[in-house]
Amino acid sequence: MSVSSVIKSIQDIMRKDAGVDGDAQRLGQMSWLLFLKIFDAQEEELEFEQTNYQEPLPSQYLWRNWAADNQGITGEELLGFVNDQLFPDLKNLTAPINMNPRGFVVKEAFSDAFNYMKNGTLLRQVINKLNEIDFTDSQERHLFGDLYEQILKDLQSAGNAGEFYTPRAVTRFMVNRIDPKLGESLMDPACGTGGFLACSVDHIKDNYVKNTSTDLPILQKQIHGVEKKQLPHLLCTTNMLLHGIEVPVQIKHGNTLSKPLSSWDEELDIIITNPPFGGTEEDGIEKNFPTEYRTRETADLFLQLIIEVLKDVGRAAVVLPDGTLFGEGVKTKIKKLLTEECNLHTIVRLPNGVFAPYTGIKTNILFFTKGKPTENIWYYEHPYPEGVKNYNKTKPMKFEEFQTEIDWWGDEADGFAKRVETEQAWQVSIQDIIERNFNLDIKNPHVDEVISHGPEELLSDYSKQQADIQALREQLKVILSHAITGNQ
Repeated sequence: MSVSSVIKSIQDIMRKDAGVDGDAQRLGQMSWLLFLKIFDAQEEELEFEQTNYQEPLPSQYLWRNWAADNQGITGEELLGFVNDQLFPDLKNLTAPINMNPRGFVVKEAFSDAFNYMKNGTLLRQVINKLNEIDFTDSQERHLFGDLYEQILKDLQSAGNAGEFYTPRAVTRFMVNRIDPKLGESLMDPACGTGGFLACSVDHIKDNYVKNTSTDLPILQKQIHGVEKKQLPHLLCTTNMLLHGIEVPVQIKHGNTLSKPLSSWDEELDIIITNPPFGGTEEDGIEKNFPTEYRTRETADLFLQLIIEVLKDVGRAAVVLPDGTLFGEGVKTKIKKLLTEECNLHTIVRLPNGVFAPYTGIKTNILFFTKGKPTENIWYYEHPYPEGVKNYNKTKPMKFEEFQTEIDWWGDEADGFAKRVETEQAWQVSIQDIIERNFNLDIKNPHVDEVISHGPEELLSDYSKQQADIQALREQLKVILSHAITGNQ
């Protein structure tokens, strides 16, 4: 049976269980099971490779000792073991964590995890299906890695969990342009399910790892992430295990913004992230930031954090909404700070539908390097491929579409001297930006409004206009809400 068939069978079995309600809970249930199975597969490899290897958790909780036997415990006995022993003990792991930090990874992963299934017989059936996947087989593990990407993508239809998934094409493009190298500290402060981190690991392995015995230990330590919510944190940790990060202790479960900005002493080479936008932080979080830059809008706070923790010549790629580009008040001050502290050299303007169905808000990718002020900003408006009117779940954006940007990009070392203006690309000086009061929402000057009178074209234009209007309303609601809150 193929790996995809196994996963489909697991989902079908879970639908029969009265305790599992909806896609998000099915993903949550599958996630902790996958984590333990993948973790144990890695344990077997580490035990084989290392002498005097210390198990990171009590042996009875390793997958091989309670789940691997398809004729093992089932029904109420299995439920009792999972609910009364496995979960409580993994959540409260102490020894032998001090001897093997992988135990801490397990404890963090299970800190807020939950067993939703109420039927022990169905749970045994799910476990038996998972046993059909051999994670010690590199070819099968690679195949599952591709499938895992699809599982993460399914989060888009799992309610609010969609906010944790960035389309793979966007992720790959951002990593490709930032070009993380072996040994460079890399962080995603709102890492979700770990898409940027996993893609960065693959990029470094493919381009910079030459000697696995000396290079892989360096790679293990250079990847960092923080995720606020339990399910994406568990998915991210599992994602890191799948990508060969044996001890992903740098994947923290918490809120990056809860630490006062002045207390950050980290200096990072690279930040690649798609911070949550359109939402607000809980009361008090804004007090962690300087008075003149205080706001409760999440994306604005993350942008300040990124500027602060980048080292000189450190580089960043950040997804931000149109509202950040044209917003005023505190947003203006933050954009002024950004252009004074960093070289905001490129803004890629993404079309509608890239993040559908989670949000219709139009988005942009900001690329900047800390240490020198901005002199000019290049804009690149990413067009739809020929014949495409909008992206959707069945017709998502593809990485190959970014080839024109990649070919045009050039080298920051020479000030992008080889860049030229095209129908999609144009340059704006910092003086123009200052005169606009740091409004970065600059339309493509090379595209004239095309008036079409055909019924299909008119209907298409009308639909696009309605989507743009709705997206603008969403952004204005957020901005007005923050303004009202700030004045109270």
